[in-house]
Amino acid sequence: MRRLAAALAAAVPLASCASADTAPVASAPAPADVAAIEAALDQVYAVISGPAGQARDFERMRTLFTPDARLTAITPRGLSGGTLEDYIARSGKFLVEQGFTERALVNRVEVYGDLAHAWSSYEGAFTAPDGKPGKVRGINSFQLVRQADGRWLVQSIFWQAESPAHPLPSDMDESR
Repeated sequence: MRRLAAALAAAVPLASCASADTAPVASAPAPADVAAIEAALDQVYAVISGPAGQARDFERMRTLFTPDARLTAITPRGLSGGTLEDYIARSGKFLVEQGFTERALVNRVEVYGDLAHAWSSYEGAFTAPDGKPGKVRGINSFQLVRQADGRWLVQSIFWQAESPAHPLPSDMDESR
């Protein structure tokens, strides 16, 4: 019991020294980094977008990702994903046959050294198999890594579509 009291007595003064005033302040990412990261996101959105019947440039897509990149969706049935090659094999036919266009609504970018995270709300449109137009919105969570040559490549995309239970946050929804 004396040891516990002594430990608490030592911890209380230390805890009282920690305050928001002494916490390190994160600096904003460099504007050049934000611009380069947002350009990388735009390129990813562009390479998967196009009308029905338009082939996608998957060779170009491969240049935007690290060789071991992962793409994973949170679905009502659980996680679905894999490598970039898995994504191309699984989604390539749909993208061409049904058409799909996707665009960023709002991006939030954070950078720490050579690591970047972009929280990107999106809106997509496609033609459903029954021929009716479909729409989807949600959040893409991009993780990027700066290469030795300064380029930012996507290491992973983790996403979830909007649903009644999970509407876009108001600060990520440009229509609100």
